[in-house]
Amino acid sequence: MNEKKIRLIVILIAVVLHLLVLLFFAFDLDKLVQEEFESARIMKLTDVDIIPPPEPEAPPVEEIAENMIESDTPDTNIVAAGTLEEYIEQRFLSTTPVFDMNRIANELIYPPIALRSGIEGRVVLELFIDRSGVVQRVTVLREEPEDRGFGEAAVRALIGRQGIPATSNGENVSCRYRFPVTFRIR
Repeated sequence: MNEKKIRLIVILIAVVLHLLVLLFFAFDLDKLVQEEFESARIMKLTDVDIIPPPEPEAPPVEEIAENMIESDTPDTNIVAAGTLEEYIEQRFLSTTPVFDMNRIANELIYPPIALRSGIEGRVVLELFIDRSGVVQRVTVLREEPEDRGFGEAAVRALIGRQGIPATSNGENVSCRYRFPVTFRIR
């Protein structure tokens, strides 16, 4: 009887070992480990090289000359080259714009309705800043709570504000910059 138990145990161990060997051949463990490693890798957006799109080919001068119409009156719809600014996204900036936070805080007017109600709020703005550091346009991205006047107050305090301009590769650039403003009752 003892000998039968030993044989049974040996057979079970052999079956288990065979199953393990089959599993190792059926599944590529290196591939599974590599897939887990790939999914765990984190990539910074700043490390990605951005390749600009190719320049569109200009038509030959002869084609342009054939399509031109002569006129005595000047065209008022022509915009001088370089007057339209392209606003660079915040993630592509070397340095972000800097504003005097004390002056902004002093010029922020707490909305009277929210002040009387004892409501505090938070606004996220998108500032469009030109290359000289002046806020040209402000868009309210989020206002919490809505319709209490926090967005309008923040826009009034920041529109036309002068600051230190943003830079990219050592040059002043026009940019879009997200700017949070928190309203607290003192």
